[in-house]
Amino acid sequence: MKKLIITALAGAMAAGSGLALAERGGKEIYDSKCFACHSTGAAGAPKIGDAAAWAPRLEQGMDTLMKHAKDGLNAMPPMGTCMDCSDAELQAAVQYMIDQSK
Repeated sequence: MKKLIITALAGAMAAGSGLALAERGGKEIYDSKCFACHSTGAAGAPKIGDAAAWAPRLEQGMDTLMKHAKDGLNAMPPMGTCMDCSDAELQAAVQYMIDQSK
């Protein structure tokens, strides 16, 4: 019984500290949240792989891209519908799309 309580407490502490959740990679976030618009260009979203569409956005810099990703812009919803994404995960998704569009 003592071992069970210690195990449960350790699990609760890890979950509360955020250590229990592994961050998802950019491709995983893209595949689950971003692809619907960024694979088709829906609502004016720059298509992944379209260097010309991404060029003016890249000129604005990563800080601006991240602000738009977090706050939304035009038809893009805040957080790109990934309300459970950390800042690092959101940045990984943006970086994944950039890397695929060079």
